[in-house]
Amino acid sequence: MADHRQRPRRRGQGELEVLVLSALREAKGPATAGWVQERLGGDLAHTTVITILTRLLAKGAVTRERAGRSFAWTPASDEAGLAAHRMRKVLDAESDREAVLASFVTGLGPDDERLLRELLGRSRSEGED
Repeated sequence: MADHRQRPRRRGQGELEVLVLSALREAKGPATAGWVQERLGGDLAHTTVITILTRLLAKGAVTRERAGRSFAWTPASDEAGLAAHRMRKVLDAESDREAVLASFVTGLGPDDERLLRELLGRSRSEGED
C-alpha cells in the first residue's frame, strides 16, 4: 500500500538564500545563525542555516564577525547592490565583455535605456568634480 502522506515541499538553494538574506535585513544589526533560524520559523536545521550563510559569504552577499564562539552575520549590501554584484559576476565570467554589454543594452526597453544613459551621464560628471 502506498504512503499518501504529504512531504513538505523541498525548497531550492536560491530560495533558501533569499529567505536567509531577507531575515538578515530585518535584523537590527549583526545576527547569529540561531536568530536567523528562529526568524524563519525554526523549520530549517541549524546546520542548514550555517551552510546557506557560508555559501552567501563565499558569494560576497554577507559578511561575518566573531561573536563569542560563533559568528554574527550581516548583509553585505541592499538588494540593489546584491543584484549589481551578481550582474558583475556574470559579466566577469564572459570572455567578450563588449558583446555581452551590447546585447544587454540593445535588449533594454526605452525607459530602462533612458535611465541607463542618465546614470552613465551622472557618473561621468561626478568623476570630473
